[in-house]
Amino acid sequence: MSEDSWKLGDRSFRSRIIVGTGKYASLDETRAAIAASGAEIVTVALRRIDLSSKAPTVLDAIDRKKYVLLPNTAGCYTADEAVRTLHLARELGMDELVKLEVIGDPKTLFPDNTATVEAARRLVKEGFKVLPYCSDDLITCKRLEDAGCLAVMPLAAPIGSGLGIRNPHNIRLILENVGVPVIVDAGVGTASDAAIAMELGCTAVLMNTGIAGAKKPVLMAEAMRLAVDAGRKSFLAGRMPKRDYANASSPTAGLIE
Repeated sequence: MSEDSWKLGDRSFRSRIIVGTGKYASLDETRAAIAASGAEIVTVALRRIDLSSKAPTVLDAIDRKKYVLLPNTAGCYTADEAVRTLHLARELGMDELVKLEVIGDPKTLFPDNTATVEAARRLVKEGFKVLPYCSDDLITCKRLEDAGCLAVMPLAAPIGSGLGIRNPHNIRLILENVGVPVIVDAGVGTASDAAIAMELGCTAVLMNTGIAGAKKPVLMAEAMRLAVDAGRKSFLAGRMPKRDYANASSPTAGLIE
């Protein structure tokens, strides 16, 4: 399993868990949870950070020598807002590997897929390496792939809901029909949700509230790491076929009469 890496463009990663940095009780808890998760990529919502603050911010909790910082556009409601936010990230010297979010509805936080595709096309042309958050919709994912995105990030359930993968059939369709990594984003609430995503064949899982919202976030971060690893190994092993009836687990030949 040490050789079971995956790629985003020309970069290789071993960890298949990506974590966010919102909602933690302190910067120390943020650092501890990131470390316990085993993540190599950490995402930060730029619009929710006071970049002019002299006090430490969440950016101070991320060791840039150890982690790839993935700036994201959470809180953006138009393609223009998202593009401007990522230009700011570029001006601040952040990585050009970026997470694109364009929200279409403030109550559900569902993405505006049309605006997301528009923003992705613009950003790719400007040299950004785009990972877009989108609905679990195959056509949208194909359009994002065609736009040049390095991966697609379909939601499992609404952001922060913890409902788990609501439509595994859609995720399977996306996995079967796109040629870029598929990273489940949003809705993972507990370790079993992460394992299911990986057992479906997803490349990786991104989560924030599932860890930060737990009673013991650092312990949950470790649980998520183990679940992602277990789900990946289960996918590679190939599960047994499901049957409608029982099938004896021991041989029936040579039974004593």
